[in-house]
Amino acid sequence: MGRVGSCFDNAAAEAFFSSLEWEVLSRHDFKTVDQAQAVVLEWCYGFYNQDRRHSAGMMSPINYEKIAAPDREAA
Repeated sequence: MGRVGSCFDNAAAEAFFSSLEWEVLSRHDFKTVDQAQAVVLEWCYGFYNQDRRHSAGMMSPINYEKIAAPDREAA
């Protein structure tokens, strides 16, 4: 992260929400809030953290954490 006022401060959050909007919200018609929450949580914990390949190392965030910090258990 950059210093206060840097354009890089929100880059990670903006990338996440951009992916969420493009890959989930624009492709579903939700009837209830509970249905929307279930789909978003499934995407976050199922795909985004477990399967998605990050451009740095081309591995999922969970696998990267296991390699980068083998003494810590991935959450």
